[in-house]
Amino acid sequence: GHQLLEQAMNSFGLSHRAYHRILRLARTIADLAGAEQIQINHLSEAIGYRKLDRQG
Repeated sequence: GHQLLEQAMNSFGLSHRAYHRILRLARTIADLAGAEQIQINHLSEAIGYRKLDRQG
């Protein structure tokens, strides 16, 4: 999970603030899915939303 997030930070030039926002969003997605832990698919979904947010 951390590798995916690090890769996204480097690819999209995300700040540490954005890193934490993505983690919080992934936690929310995991909560809504009823998962106890954040999974790769939760992180991927959160990163996807972040990319959409940056596009406008």
